[in-house]
Amino acid sequence: MTPAVSALRTVLDGRWAHVREDTREQMGQHALSADPDFTTEQYRAWTLEALKVLTASGRPNTGFDPSVGGEGDVGGVVTSFAMLAYGDLSLLVKAGVQWGLFGGAVQVLGTSRHHETYLRKIIDGELLGCFAMTETGHGSDVQHLHTTATYDPSSQEFVIDTPHPGARKDYIGNAARDGRMAVVFAQLMTRGEKHGVHAFLVPLRDGNGQPMPGVEITDDGRKAGLNGVDNGRLAFDSVRVPRENLLNHFADVAEDGTYSSSIENETARFFTMLGTLVRGRISVAGGAGAAAQKALTLAIRYGEQRRQFADPTTGEEIAVLDYLAHQQKLLPALATSYALQFTQDDLVARMHEIQAPGKPPAGAREQRMLEQSAAGIKAIATWHATHTIQTCREACGGAGYLSENQLPALKADTDVFTTFEGDNTVLLQLLAKELLSDYGRTIKVGNPLKIAPLLGRQLASIGAERTGLASALRRLPGLSLDLTDRRRRQALLETRRDDTLATAIRNLAPALRRSNDEFTVFNSSQDLLLTAARAHVDALVEESFRQAIERTTDQDVATLLRRVYDLHVLSVIDRERAWYLETGRLTATESRRIRPLVNELCAELRPHARLLVDAFGIPEPWLACPMLDGAAPLPATQETAEVAAAG
Repeated sequence: MTPAVSALRTVLDGRWAHVREDTREQMGQHALSADPDFTTEQYRAWTLEALKVLTASGRPNTGFDPSVGGEGDVGGVVTSFAMLAYGDLSLLVKAGVQWGLFGGAVQVLGTSRHHETYLRKIIDGELLGCFAMTETGHGSDVQHLHTTATYDPSSQEFVIDTPHPGARKDYIGNAARDGRMAVVFAQLMTRGEKHGVHAFLVPLRDGNGQPMPGVEITDDGRKAGLNGVDNGRLAFDSVRVPRENLLNHFADVAEDGTYSSSIENETARFFTMLGTLVRGRISVAGGAGAAAQKALTLAIRYGEQRRQFADPTTGEEIAVLDYLAHQQKLLPALATSYALQFTQDDLVARMHEIQAPGKPPAGAREQRMLEQSAAGIKAIATWHATHTIQTCREACGGAGYLSENQLPALKADTDVFTTFEGDNTVLLQLLAKELLSDYGRTIKVGNPLKIAPLLGRQLASIGAERTGLASALRRLPGLSLDLTDRRRRQALLETRRDDTLATAIRNLAPALRRSNDEFTVFNSSQDLLLTAARAHVDALVEESFRQAIERTTDQDVATLLRRVYDLHVLSVIDRERAWYLETGRLTATESRRIRPLVNELCAELRPHARLLVDAFGIPEPWLACPMLDGAAPLPATQETAEVAAAG
């Protein structure tokens, strides 16, 4: 590894650089790519054996409480988990189910009685489990799922039931083959009253691997991807579990059936419980980002060595990455991957400060802001991965279509990331509604310092759209700002964030005053809500990238990152040119200048493309494939050239 790669990697690895290096050293020696010709059963068996390798490494226990042998490094374990996407994504998902969802639910929703009994076995892989939330008929609407848990005081047991086929727990990882217990989410019923969704520990299989009485397990079968994960369906017919199997951190049921909770409001209690499980959503975003980085590494290395058509002047064939069209495919996506990595690290750090053992309890607003960011970033990161991996596949031509070259598996395995741990469209709607709620809370509190700017932006937005004033002002002498100005580009993203939210408020508020039909009002404005949410995340990503550069002390690295930042931000503005033109935030002349600037940046960053992907630090064995047989790691003899290039 050259000094330039090392310096850039240090900045990119961030706060948990030591975790990333340890993970590379521990796991990089293992062949974590499954044979593409595996049958479903062979793949599942391979994934289970690979899970044992992870257990032996000790990495999974680092995120658990020290009282059960962990290290309490919540941020570190999420960081190392995401790196599994550099290898095999079925292993990433199975590990996420076992330690993130199943183990994580027991840790944050349970109490000492559950921790002492189960957590050590979960950490060691002795007890394999499932996270049974999603139902066939209720995916995103978890609050209204139909599985029931009715308390029987005569036996001090909960009776778990699936009342109809639509209430089956579906797409449940670990269920079809390996799971022995599940955290089951069900409507708690006691003394004839329903108290909302709670989580229960329900044994699935006996010591011989056979389903427990009343538990029906079926296999979801072959999927479009992730076939190393044994997804299945669970149904329950009067399955009895002890009263103590209620994960009772937020609520409990006494022996006589009396229900109690520290949170009286059922809706508030539900969202508080789900809020503690935000780690899964953040982990999915990180895994998607790592998968996109791997695809870009494969495609850029291939693009450097693959040659096509001769230069008329020299007669030598040209590397496909030297073509502008090829650069336009890959380099803006690479810039956005950098932006998302810095954003992900900021998100993980915020989660760590809230969830790590020994940290003071987070306030409601702090927790809510984390959930908002996690929802938005998960959506944008997984959509970015889906688009980027497809682009990389196309950039590698026929070679990218061969299973042996890894891109088809990346494409298939990450496709579901856009809909699990929250459907992306629903997540952006959730984020938009939370932004509206934040505005409503500000109005209710009546803080004029916070209200006035948004009201001003609403009025300015109306005026600009009705009169074209923004465009007219920009045409006046001295007011035309150069798009090469970073402050101007930052302001354009922030303006879009603020204006789209103001537009949503301006359209929704009068409609809600006129009508009690909240569904119709919000349904008719979903396009505005989704636009506002996307604009909010775009501004959040820009801010994280900008602040990461400001923290960078190595000036050569900072100089290079500024150009990557420029390419990312200009690409976002280019994508949204229609909005900027329609609202008068850009003139036609300015709009026409964006694409040439993007092209200039692509050409400028082309010599650094290999450096930028090598800085991800993906272990070489995880990149090995026939199409890269001629693409060896950067030799140390290029050290001087790379240092000069970084400057």
